[in-house]
Amino acid sequence: MSKLEELIARLCPNGVEYKSLGEVSSFQNGFSFKSNLFKNEGLPILRITNIVEGVLTNDGYVYFSKEDYSSNLDNYRIMKDDIVIAMSGATTGKIGYNHNDNVLYLNQRVGKFLPNENKINKRYLYHWLLSKSRDIYLASAGTGAQPNLSSKTMMSFKVPVPPMEVQREIVHILDSFTLLTAELTAELTAELAAQQKRYKGYLNSLLNFDNRKDIEWAFVGDFFEFKNGLNKGKEFFGKGEFIVNFTDVYNNRYMTRNKLHGRVTVNKNDIKKYNAKYGDIFFTRTSETKEDIGMSSVLVDDIPNCVFSGFVLRARPISENWLPKFCSYYFFSDKIRNEIVRHASFTTRALTSGPRLSKLKIPLIPLSEQQRIVDILDRFDALCNDITSGLSAEIEARKKQYEYYRDKLLTFKELKKEA
Repeated sequence: MSKLEELIARLCPNGVEYKSLGEVSSFQNGFSFKSNLFKNEGLPILRITNIVEGVLTNDGYVYFSKEDYSSNLDNYRIMKDDIVIAMSGATTGKIGYNHNDNVLYLNQRVGKFLPNENKINKRYLYHWLLSKSRDIYLASAGTGAQPNLSSKTMMSFKVPVPPMEVQREIVHILDSFTLLTAELTAELTAELAAQQKRYKGYLNSLLNFDNRKDIEWAFVGDFFEFKNGLNKGKEFFGKGEFIVNFTDVYNNRYMTRNKLHGRVTVNKNDIKKYNAKYGDIFFTRTSETKEDIGMSSVLVDDIPNCVFSGFVLRARPISENWLPKFCSYYFFSDKIRNEIVRHASFTTRALTSGPRLSKLKIPLIPLSEQQRIVDILDRFDALCNDITSGLSAEIEARKKQYEYYRDKLLTFKELKKEA
C-alpha cells in the first residue's frame, strides 16, 4: 500500500467533503491600468499573455509607476506562489503559478486566488484548477461570442477537500511528476520552437515584395468591404446556426466547418446582414494586448446560414483578384501583422476597425503567382507539420501522462452527509 493509500484509508476511508471553491478561497479581480501610462521600466503588470503553460513568464511585461495612480494598489500585488487565471479571450481559464520572487501587479481580466490555507493547500488548489481549466473555459464560452469568465460562476465549482496530510502527499507526487515532465519536454519544446521560427522566416521572405519593381500596391479598402459582426444576448448562444467567433479567428489561419464550434439563434434578417461565406477574411476586432489585435483567418468552406460575431470584422472581397489561401498566408506574415498593430488603438483594450484595416497595403500580383506562392507554402507547411507533429505528439504525451495521474489522484468518493 502506498503512503497516499495509507493516508486515505486512515484519515478519510468513507470519502472526502466537497466544498465550493468560494468556501476555501476568496478571489481578487485585476486593476484597470491605463495603456497610455505603460512604461518600459518600473513595476511590472501581469497580463493574460504572461500566463503560459501553467506558469508566469520571465519577460514580455509592460510597466507602470505608482505615481501615476491615486488608488492604493496593494491588493493587486502578485507575490511568489500566488495563483492567477485568465478571465477573458481565447485563453480564458488558463492557470498560472508565480514561481518568481519579483512582485507583479494584476491587470484587468486577470484574477488571483486567495486560498484559505487552513482549509486547502495552495499547490493542491493549483493542481485542481489545472484539472478544471477546460471546464472553466466551457462555462465562460457559453456566455456569448467571446469568452468572459464570471468569478461567481467559477467560485461555485465543487472542490474535493481531503485532510491536509492527504493534500500534501498529493502535492508531493504531482510536483515531482511536473518537475520530471518539465525536464523531459524542455528540449522538445525548444526544438519545436526553432522549427516554427524557421517556417515563419521562410513565409515572411516569400511574402515580402518590397524589392519588387514590377509590383504595384493598393489599399486593402479598395478591394475588400469591411463589416462589423452580429451582437446577441447570452441567451441566444449555444444552439442554432454556425457562427464565426473570436476564438475561431484567433486560433486558426483558415477555417472550415469542422473548426467552428459556436452556434447562435438568428433570424433571416441576421443571416442576410451578417452572413459568412467562402473567401471572407475575418479579423479579431478587440484584444487584451496590442500585439494580438487583428489576428486573421479565412473561411475556406461554404456553410449555409453561417454568421459572424461582433467581436470580429468581416473583410469580403469585392473582386476576384485574390485567392483565399493566399490571403490566409499574407495576413499572417510579420510585415502585415506589424502594420495591423501600428494602426490599432489601445486604451484599456486594443481595438481595430474596418477604416483602420482599409489603410493597409496589399500587393497587386497575378492569380497565377498567388497560386504558385500558395503551392510552395502549402508544401512547406505540410513538411513542417510532418516534422513538428512528432515533436508535438511527444510533448502532448508528457502532458497527458501528468493529466492522467493528476485527475486520478484528485478524484475522490464524496463523503455522504448525515441526515
